Amino acid sequence: MRAQLKWSPGPGVKVLGITLQDEENWVVSAAAKPVGICPDCGTQSRHRHGWHNRRLQDLPVQGQVVKIELALNRWQCRHRKCGRRTFTDRLPEIASPYMRRTQRMAEIVGLVGHRMGGRPGEHLMYRLGMPVSDDTILRQLKRDNLASVQKDIRVVGIDDWSWRQSSRYGTIMVDLERHSVVDVLEDRSVESAKAWLQERPTIEVVSRDRCGLYAQAAREGAPQARQVADRFHLVQNLREAIKEQMSVYGHANVRPILSEDAIASARSQQRRARLAHRQSRQEIFDTFQALRQQGLTYSEIARRTGYERRSIANWLTSNAPRDRNRATLNPTSPLYFETFLAECWRNGNRIGRHLFYDIKNRGYTGSRSNLERLLKVWREVENIQPDEPPPETDVSEPVRDPDTGHMISSVVAAALCIKPRGLLTDRQARKVIALKQGSRAFAIMRGLAMRFNGILRSRSPDALDEWIDDAIDTELTAIMRFASVLRRDVDAVKNAIELPWSNGQAEGQINRLKMLKRAMYGRAGPQLMKARMLPLNHRN
Repeated sequence: MRAQLKWSPGPGVKVLGITLQDEENWVVSAAAKPVGICPDCGTQSRHRHGWHNRRLQDLPVQGQVVKIELALNRWQCRHRKCGRRTFTDRLPEIASPYMRRTQRMAEIVGLVGHRMGGRPGEHLMYRLGMPVSDDTILRQLKRDNLASVQKDIRVVGIDDWSWRQSSRYGTIMVDLERHSVVDVLEDRSVESAKAWLQERPTIEVVSRDRCGLYAQAAREGAPQARQVADRFHLVQNLREAIKEQMSVYGHANVRPILSEDAIASARSQQRRARLAHRQSRQEIFDTFQALRQQGLTYSEIARRTGYERRSIANWLTSNAPRDRNRATLNPTSPLYFETFLAECWRNGNRIGRHLFYDIKNRGYTGSRSNLERLLKVWREVENIQPDEPPPETDVSEPVRDPDTGHMISSVVAAALCIKPRGLLTDRQARKVIALKQGSRAFAIMRGLAMRFNGILRSRSPDALDEWIDDAIDTELTAIMRFASVLRRDVDAVKNAIELPWSNGQAEGQINRLKMLKRAMYGRAGPQLMKARMLPLNHRN
C-alpha cells in the first residue's frame, strides 16, 4: 500500500498510522500485504493482478484539508467455484468499500448531520476544513439509520404528530425507560401501529393518550401489555368538560353518548345550544345599547363589561345582533344553487339523485353527499310540528370578577376549577369563592375535580368507580359524558393511577420533532425525519 498526501501538514503528525516528515510532496511506501483474501470465498491468493487507486478525505490537520491517495493491490482469485475473478485489498479499519472518506471522517459527517442538518452542517464542515455538501451529509445520516432496529423494549409511549395540521398525521414511538425515540411512523393508523407492536413481543406497558385508535392497536398488536392512559390528558379532558358546562353561550358537544334517560337527544341539544347562543348575543347587544344610551363612551363600556373597545364599536354600529359572516359560496357548495333547489323543492322534486343531476348540469362540482346533507336539513325542518313549544333553556347567569366587575369566562372558570386551593393566588381565590356562590354547577364540579386529582395522586384506584357514579348522578351533561367515556376506558385509567408511566416524554419528543421539522422548512421525508429523531447510539 502506498499513501501520498497532497499537502504536507508538518513533522510529527500521524495520518493513517504513518508519521509524516517535513517534505513538500510526501510519499511513503508501507509494507504491502503478501497475500490477498477473497471476500466471496475466503481463499488466499498470491497472484497480483495490478493496482487499484483510491482517494480518501481524512480529518483536517491544522485547519487544512487532507486528502490521501492510496494504491491498493488487486489480486486474482483462482478458485474454480468462485465467481469473482479479481478483488482488491479491503481496509475495514480505515474506510468502507466505495467510500470517498475515511471511517472517522464519516462519523464526524454523521454527527454534524444529526445535530445541525444539511445546509448548516455544510457551512460548519467547510469552516473546519472538511468540505462536504449538504446532500452528502444527509445521505450519510440516512445510511447510518438503515440498521436501526430495537427489539428489547418493555415500556413504550405512543402519540401522534402532524405532518400538516388537520390534514396528515404520523406516529412517534418512545422508549420510556431509555428516554429515547425508537421509531417514527409515516402515518397514523391502526394497521401500522399494530404491525409495529407485533414485531416487539417484549413490550409490557403501552402508554397512550385518550385516542381510541392507539387503544385498538395496543389491544390487537400487544395483547400481553398493560395500557396506561396519560394522566395529563385525563385532567385536560375534565377541564374541557367543565369549560363546556360553564359556557355561557351554550357551545356544547352534542354527541349522544349516554342513554336517553340520562341525557337529551342530539336534536334537542342542538336546538337548545342554538337558542341559548342567540339569546346570549341578544342580551349582550341590549346591554351595550343601554350603556350607550346612558351617555357612556366606548372606553367606559369596555371597562365595565370586559369586552374590547373595537368589538363594542362593531356591536353598536348595527341595529340588531350581527350574524356570523358566511363564507363566499362557490360551485362546490349546494347552497350556490339554493334558489334553484328551493324552487324544485316547492314543486315536489325532492329526490336527491334527480336534484344532483339537475344542478350538475348547471355547473355544480361538489359531491352528492354534500347535497344530501342539505336536503336532510330541509326534511327535518318539515317534520317539526309547528305547535311544538320551544325547548326550555337553562343558561346560568354569568359570574363577575369581584375585583374588576368583568364577567368570568368559561375558560378561566375551568382553569380555576381544577387548580388546588394551595396553588391559588389571592385574586384567584376570590374568583373561586364568587363562582361557588354564583354557580351551583361550579361548586359541584370543583368538588369532583379535587377528588379526581386526589385519586390520580393516591396510587390507589379503589375510589375511581365511586367517583364515576357520583359524576353521573350530578345530571350535568358534560360531566356525565366525561364520566361515561371514562368508564369505557376504566382499565387504562386505573393503570395510570397505579403505574408511574405517562406520555410526558412522548410530548416532549414531539416538541423536538416540530423544531426539527421547522428547521428543515417542512421538506424532510419520513426517512430523514426518523434519522434525525433517533439517538446517535441507536445502532446495534
